[in-house]
Formats: sequence, C-alpha cells, structure tokens
Amino acid sequence: MRRITGAALCLLLLASSALAADKPAKAKDPSQQQQQQTKPPSDPSQGEVINNAQEYRHCIALARQKPDDGWEEALAWTSLGGGEPARHCAAIALIGLKQFEEAATRLETLARDSHSSNMLRAGMLAQAGQSWLLAKQPEKAYADQTAALKLVPDAPDVLVDRSQSLAEAKNYREALADLNKAVEGDPKRVDALVFRATAKRFLDDLAGAKTDLDAAKALNPLYQDTWLESGINKRLTGDDAGARQDWLKVLEIAPDTATADAARRNIEMMDVEKVKQ
Repeated sequence: MRRITGAALCLLLLASSALAADKPAKAKDPSQQQQQQTKPPSDPSQGEVINNAQEYRHCIALARQKPDDGWEEALAWTSLGGGEPARHCAAIALIGLKQFEEAATRLETLARDSHSSNMLRAGMLAQAGQSWLLAKQPEKAYADQTAALKLVPDAPDVLVDRSQSLAEAKNYREALADLNKAVEGDPKRVDALVFRATAKRFLDDLAGAKTDLDAAKALNPLYQDTWLESGINKRLTGDDAGARQDWLKVLEIAPDTATADAARRNIEMMDVEKVKQ
C-alpha cells in the first residue's frame, strides 16, 4: 500500500512566505533552471535585490528535481544567512539523495526548534514521517505524523500519510480509520479513495473496496493506481478478464511507471497460473 506522496510538501509551500520572512535570500527565476547551471545565492552586500519567499520556493523545487544541485544551493544560501529556510531546503535535498534517516532527523529538529506556524511545523513533521517510511521505519514515521496531527488536527494530507505508515506495519484497520477521516474531510481526494480500497481489500471487504474504486474512477479516470487496484480487486473476485483489462489500462495511461511494472507482473502471474491449470 505504500506510496510516497507530495502531501507534506503542499503544507510546507502554503506557508513558505512566512518561513522565509526577514531572512536573506536571492531572487531566482525557476524557469531558467533548464537553461543554466545553478548558481549560489548572491551576497546581499553587493546590492542585489533579494526575494526571500521566491528563493525558498526555488530552492525547494530544485532540491526535489535535482537534489545534488539543491544541496549545493542550500549550503550556499546557509553560508549567507539563509537560516531555517535554507536548512529546510537542505533536508529536502537529502531525501532526494536517499539519505532518508539524516533528512528525517534534520526535519524533526527543524520542527521542534521552529517558531513558524503550526501548519509549517506540521509539514516538516510530515516530511520527516515520509523520510522514515522511505527508510523502512514505519514506527518512527507514525510518531512524526501523529505529532503533526496534533498541530493540524484531521488534516487530510497528514491522515493519508499516516495511513501509509500504519499499512506498512500491517495495521490495516487503523489505516482505514485514518482514511475514513481523510475522505470525510476531502471527498474528492482520489488517492485517499484508492488507499482506502487497498485497506478494505486487506480487511476482506472487496465490495467496499469496489465502491471506493468506482468513485475514484469517476473523479479521475486517468489515475493509474486506481486501475491497478481495481485489477487486483477483480482478480480476487474471479473476474480475470476484467482484471486484465484494468491492468492493460495502466499500461496505456502510464507505461513507464512503477505502477505499470506492477500491472505487468500481475498479468504475467495470471498467465502463468492459467498455463499451470
């Protein structure tokens, strides 16, 4: 059931201006990233006009897209007094560099020491939780996500994140409870519906899972994870032809993804079983 999302980042970017306020940073146009190599933030003493919030958004985007460059940008910005925003950008870059435990520890420290809003601190904790989950430590992920929910109670983003940690630990009933709250808070959230269908499948509620999958398809017929899970659901109910169609739909929508790889494996396993019969 584990799928790492950008939910925590959404919380963080909503509050990025508040975090970046009154801290030195360099204005940079993100559209130029593909046209030139990354340059470190300029020295404010040279008279360049500085836009704190813009640099923060740029650094976070770079850290996610090109973590090596994002790391260098964050270090340069830190040396110029970038403070908390620069340290946060460095932690995000570490996630991209697969230094998950170090990233999680830094994010926890930032959240603990930050004087920013509850939303921003919750976003940092949610990011830390995702990092722990990538490090295959769901218990630590759960702890950070639970702490985040104390700051932003019943936030759908964090509930979805925590459901993944619970599912990773095979606590599907508790994961379902979080997903019920997430869907209640945001009924049109497709990923929550699909995650909930997966949790219901593990709890042997295939009919309930199908209801969620049908709702997800109606909301976004191009969301590939829906079709993967729908194929599994149909396979378990004996509808092999329907399962094949759903998995082929994944290959049509997103052929070069991990979801497509899973769909191919399921088709292959189904074909092997038929040959054995």
